[in-house]
Amino acid sequence: MKIASARTRIVELPADEPLAGMPENPKATRPFVTLELATEDGTVGIGVSFFGGALTGALRQAVDAIAGLIKGEDALRPEVIHGKFRDPSMHGGPGGIFTLALSAIDMALWDIKGKALGQPLWKLLGGARTSVPTYASGAMMRGLTLDQTVEAAGRLAAKGWREVKMQLALPGETSPQKEVERARRVREALGPGIKLMADANQRWRPEQAIDIGRRLQDFDFTWLEDVTVADDFAGLARISDALATPVAGGEYVWGMAPFRHMLEARSVDIVMIDLVRVGGITQWMKVAGMAQAFNLPVVSHLIPEVHVHLIGAVPNGLTVEYMPWLAPLFREVPVQQNGELAMPTKPGLGIEFDEAVLKRYGVA
Repeated sequence: MKIASARTRIVELPADEPLAGMPENPKATRPFVTLELATEDGTVGIGVSFFGGALTGALRQAVDAIAGLIKGEDALRPEVIHGKFRDPSMHGGPGGIFTLALSAIDMALWDIKGKALGQPLWKLLGGARTSVPTYASGAMMRGLTLDQTVEAAGRLAAKGWREVKMQLALPGETSPQKEVERARRVREALGPGIKLMADANQRWRPEQAIDIGRRLQDFDFTWLEDVTVADDFAGLARISDALATPVAGGEYVWGMAPFRHMLEARSVDIVMIDLVRVGGITQWMKVAGMAQAFNLPVVSHLIPEVHVHLIGAVPNGLTVEYMPWLAPLFREVPVQQNGELAMPTKPGLGIEFDEAVLKRYGVA
């Protein structure tokens, strides 16, 4: 199945918050690059990429350039295709625009492969289970007031979510007392039966993370995430050693090799892999295998529509972050039921772009 053509678009979706109806900034938008990669027989695989921000146009150009390099290649051989453009493009990587573009291409290749073989992606990759846990994310952002955050927690509980995540490391002049009060109020709103995670988004220094993390232990957090800067592997290891609560991290790590450094340093207890920053599905699976070798679970970051396949494919997949930034792009998406996502049954990724949405929000 030779690659024949590629079509990319830039789409700016509203930055809404559908899980609890609590958007942090209702007027904001999020730009994405979409990809439709077609083979000579008419099979089309889809991919997405983002994190380009003001450079989203450059990201689109990078996806176009890489797609041009692989025209005529066999779409069923992702590793061969990786090698095809690794040498001419590696001076632009392994982090940044090159890796973001690579992710969209790789995603589309696996979609094509699944469609060609008539199998959903999770079965092609291992098929470890038929459903996976999922958690609500993005509904309790740090920019909300305390009362708004508590209200959002109550709405999530009422909708049947069994796992939810909040943000800490509050803006402005925060203090350990304010962080603890926010956690306490959210835990009270949820009750004891719902799992609760917290994300600091790299905003604490190691000593702050240890201090605040110890104060939070009474609230039974499932994990504390990105508690200090992602490449401070020694600092993360200090925090993990000091806290009884598990530490999660990895969403800010680019490519595969830094995960090895993180794992060897015993920096985290739970490995979070971002599909776009790691370089696509091919790289994601390799990192999951590394984590398993270190006896660690993996969790996903964003794109639940694809990550449901990956967490469900591997034996150490823990839970899927359900933060549906991209959901409007697709005709149908996996839906949470009783705190879980059923594995898709359609071939490939099992999702299709909604052409009406692409046209409505397309900017280029």
